[in-house]
Amino acid sequence: MVQQPHQTSSGTDEAPRNVWQSMRRGWLQRCPDCGTGRMYGKYLKVNDTCPNCGNELFHQRADDAPPYFVMTITAHVIVGGILILERLFSPPTWVQLTIWIPALILLSLWLLPRTKGLLIGYQWALRMHGFGNPKLDEPEQWPPSPPETSPR
Repeated sequence: MVQQPHQTSSGTDEAPRNVWQSMRRGWLQRCPDCGTGRMYGKYLKVNDTCPNCGNELFHQRADDAPPYFVMTITAHVIVGGILILERLFSPPTWVQLTIWIPALILLSLWLLPRTKGLLIGYQWALRMHGFGNPKLDEPEQWPPSPPETSPR
């Protein structure tokens, strides 16, 4: 993947950020910038800043997408497992439920913070939502004020 320098609003070029590296760091629940600071203060609560390098993490907007990715991945794994187990051993329904309900819950809980971290790393690498331009986080005035007219 060829990366181009990012053009900032001030007209200067910033160094490109490695997308795969930052996504991997996010998957490992680490700061996408330094790779050592913890991304979360609690289970899914993202720290405002990295405790190691001070990089601002509050810009992230990874709220709705991670659960959808987790549901898709988990459904494929669980349904595949159910079908394979049914085909090979044909166990009673209660055995299937005893195996797959806890597996579903545990897999979802394990994947959710990692998927959210991966998406935060992706947003950071592409400078989305203010990760590259702090002006994007300033509140927008709405409705816009009318243009000033000079008195005649």
